[in-house]
Amino acid sequence: MDRNYRKRLYEIIFEADTPSGKAFDIVLIILIVITVLAIILESVPAINSKYGSWLKLIEWIITVMFTMEYIVRIWASPKAVRYIFSFYGTIDFLAIIPTYLGVIFTGAMGFAVIRGLRLLRIFRILKITRYSNEGRIIIEALKASRVKILVFLFAVITIVLIIGTMMYLIEGEHSGFTSIPASIYWTIVTLTTVGYGDMTPVSNFGKFIASFVMIIGYGIIAVPTGIVTFELATSVKKSSDKKAKVCPECQNPNNDPDALFCKLCGREL
Repeated sequence: MDRNYRKRLYEIIFEADTPSGKAFDIVLIILIVITVLAIILESVPAINSKYGSWLKLIEWIITVMFTMEYIVRIWASPKAVRYIFSFYGTIDFLAIIPTYLGVIFTGAMGFAVIRGLRLLRIFRILKITRYSNEGRIIIEALKASRVKILVFLFAVITIVLIIGTMMYLIEGEHSGFTSIPASIYWTIVTLTTVGYGDMTPVSNFGKFIASFVMIIGYGIIAVPTGIVTFELATSVKKSSDKKAKVCPECQNPNNDPDALFCKLCGREL
């Protein structure tokens, strides 16, 4: 009986394809949005002075609910230790621990620590990624494109280093390019088309290089967008073609619908 109850809880908590699982996910998403809004509003002095007690009450109610969810997840998971140290397990832990630590560090010396811990509660927004199939699709697309993006970033860093060094030699300190790191900063700002304007070239050759950097900046921005878009379209197609099985052992959500064993841990599905 206990085993069947744990299996039922596992299906509700970890599976999003069942009606009860979807309802559970929707409730948690609503709670996450409420608590994140409460954290943001709490940082506004006028709102905090007037509604601070209510915001704290909401904070504690949702923290208790998240704590119960975390405990139930550990209990229902076949491999509790694996879940605790997984990405989502870490996020679930970070969602609740700052509130409790804020009670422990109550002295004046711990004020800065409390402030930092309370800001860590914003990590709760990451919990939403578990409850959205679209979020999983985006994560899969980013994972699939990580090698291409890393190669692209290496090429961009090489260009930035070369141009930054050139601008330091061409413009010099009298133009604001006081060092190679400062010149690299200018190159990044110009290449990304941000253009703060705190550093500008004055020589004709420097302006020519700046114009070149501005032009190639548009093309550089488009490259990672194209890479991720391609992988995103591929992930969407795979998701629409089949519904993956979630492994009860390692929580791997990418098993084929007709798979008998998990592709990561080998557990029977």
